[in-house]
Amino acid sequence: MKRQNLALALAATALALPAVGHAQTAEAVDAADSGDTAWLLASSALVLFMALPGLALFYGGLVRAKSFLAVSVQIGAIAAVGSLLWIMAGYTLAFGPVSSGWLGGGNAWMLADLGNVRDGTLVPESAFALFHMMFALITPALMVGAWVDRTRFGWVVAFAGLWSLIVYAPVAHWVWGGGWLSSRLGTLDFAGGIVVHTTAGISALIAALLIGKRSGFPKQQMLPHSPALTMIGAGMLWAGWFGFNGGSALAATDDAASAIINTHAAACAAALAWLLIEKITIGKPTSVGFATGAVAGLATVTPAAGLIAPGAAILFGLAAVAVCYPMIQIVKRRLEIDDSLDVFAVHGMGGIVGSLLLAVFLDPALGGTGYAEGMGLARQLFAQAAGVGVVAVWSALGTVICALAVSMVIPMRVTEDEEREGLDLTSHGERAWEFE
Repeated sequence: MKRQNLALALAATALALPAVGHAQTAEAVDAADSGDTAWLLASSALVLFMALPGLALFYGGLVRAKSFLAVSVQIGAIAAVGSLLWIMAGYTLAFGPVSSGWLGGGNAWMLADLGNVRDGTLVPESAFALFHMMFALITPALMVGAWVDRTRFGWVVAFAGLWSLIVYAPVAHWVWGGGWLSSRLGTLDFAGGIVVHTTAGISALIAALLIGKRSGFPKQQMLPHSPALTMIGAGMLWAGWFGFNGGSALAATDDAASAIINTHAAACAAALAWLLIEKITIGKPTSVGFATGAVAGLATVTPAAGLIAPGAAILFGLAAVAVCYPMIQIVKRRLEIDDSLDVFAVHGMGGIVGSLLLAVFLDPALGGTGYAEGMGLARQLFAQAAGVGVVAVWSALGTVICALAVSMVIPMRVTEDEEREGLDLTSHGERAWEFE
């Protein structure tokens, strides 16, 4: 009897072992890495820091004192609207299940039914969604620099919200969410050269054309009211960009460290090169030039930050200045387009140049991480150029649709009297302090 009981006990134990092992395996698969998760949460905070207050101060210092608060509240409102729309629909449109490759499946409306761990990562899907929410809010906020001093607050908020769903979410899916650009063509974008900077830059240029010029442009000189605030804002953007690019590794690894080193190197090279060009062309280096150069370098290295060598990142910074500096002159002087704070010339062209250069410096012989199977320089260059071209066209068309649709309800521009008086007072009933 005892032997029979012992045999039954051993049999029960043996039958239980596979179930226990399976449970442990499932738990291991679903378990997030705490270090990677902590890094992604910290990176999310850094990206929000870029927008609020970094971008607000950077742009705010470049405008007239009587429009400083208007710029700040526009950025804040866009960030708020973008965040809510991301929760409601943007995330699932961008990162939902892949089907046709054009839009994500609708399994995560209102961030419902998120997985314990995002596929392909070791972080919770909620942390992944949070991190990309920061990208979704700062991208339309970048466009504020194109229309300062002359747009209605209601139009700005409604346009940015509609744009985030029609332009940003689909492009994020095409490139980052497993959509057709990445899966079929092999287009790469480490941290947003195409998804963020190309979309915002092209859309800013189109919006500036639709809205029209500020009164007095280009004959009247539009001087920044506080370069000191711009310098502080640029410093915040620079620091926050470590989370922007480093966080895009989605893990606290050497990939994140490499991305941060490259980000810093490109910004340093571009800022110094911009000062040198100013010394040669206008006789003295300026604080606004330093800040603008740094941001140009940051935007240019973004698509390649975790995929290239530090030496290549320095070249990316120099390339940013070589392209973005003359582009400012072309847009404002030759074409007379009032992209007020050079969103297209700096962010748009920076992102485009960096996305194309990535194809070259991805080569292991130049210190890059290497091409995917079946890809080489020619195919990767085609994939990058096609990605940039498609996204540029989509951004332009989407911007026209969003801008005109909203303008049927809310006019784009304030009146000439309101523009002359300043948006701080006429749109928000407040006055900023005057800086001497």
